[in-house]
Amino acid sequence: MNETRFELGNKQLKKIDEIGGEQVIESLQDIAPDVGKYIIEFAFGDIYSREGLSLKEREIITITSLLTTGNCEPQLEVHINGALNVGIAPKKIIETFIQCIPYVGFPKVLNAIFIAKKIFSKQEIRI
Repeated sequence: MNETRFELGNKQLKKIDEIGGEQVIESLQDIAPDVGKYIIEFAFGDIYSREGLSLKEREIITITSLLTTGNCEPQLEVHINGALNVGIAPKKIIETFIQCIPYVGFPKVLNAIFIAKKIFSKQEIRI
């Protein structure tokens, strides 16, 4: 039996960041449950499940995209956790952010670094 988009997406979401991802979906239940469904089906069921990139590569792209967009701190926090969960080293996360300085500037990079610092501190991660 083939998995539905929702089942496939939910499985991918759990691989990346079960707790943070579930909290985002749950936070939408009382106001916009369809948005949670779209996130699971489209982002994780259709996009994250494609062949061609590993979950590590997808999370590097995601945290970089969120950093460059700006004003996405809650989503960046979820995906920094996701990056750690799929095996990206904390030092590599910081180096990824540093690489963005010439293109997006210090303010956005500093915001991302401080979010990472908060997460690393909670998880007692030292670089």
